[in-house]
Amino acid sequence: MTDPSISPNPHHPHDHSQCVHQALSSAEHLCQREGVRLTALRKRVLELVWQSHKPLGAYDILETLAREDGRRAAPPTVYRALDFLLEQGLVHRIASLNAFIGCSSPEHRHQGQFLICRQCHVAVELDQLPIHQAIADSAAQLGFEVESETVEITGLCKRCREHA
Repeated sequence: MTDPSISPNPHHPHDHSQCVHQALSSAEHLCQREGVRLTALRKRVLELVWQSHKPLGAYDILETLAREDGRRAAPPTVYRALDFLLEQGLVHRIASLNAFIGCSSPEHRHQGQFLICRQCHVAVELDQLPIHQAIADSAAQLGFEVESETVEITGLCKRCREHA
C-alpha cells in the first residue's frame, strides 16, 4: 500500500518536503537492507525526482544538477544513477514521457500503474493489485509470460478540468 505520508493527490495541499524526506529515508533503509550503496549522486537524483509529482527526464535532472549544484555530470552518469534507482524499485519509468517518477511504495516490488494528466503532467501511481491481477490472468490464459508491466493512463486531472 502507498505510504500514508505521501499524498495520493498531488494537487491536494500537503507538506511536499515530507514526500521527499520519506522517499529518501525509505531509500536509505532499503539500500542498507539490500547491501547496495546509495551514493551521494544517486540520492540527489532521487531527491530531484521526488521534488514534484511530475515525471522528470534525465536531461531535466542534468540541467538541475548543473544549475543548483554546479555539477557538470555527463548524461551516462545520470542514466546509471536512474538505472540503479529503477533496479532497486525506488523510481518508475514512464515510457510515454521518457521520464521517471518516484515510487510511493518501494518496500514491495510491483509494476507501475499511472494516471498522467496530459495538461499539467502530474502523474499519480495507483498500485492496484486487481489491475495487475487482470493483466497476469489474461497473459496466463494466452500462455504469455509478462516480463515487465507499466500501465499509463492519460487524461485530465480534476484541477485541470476545473480550470479549463
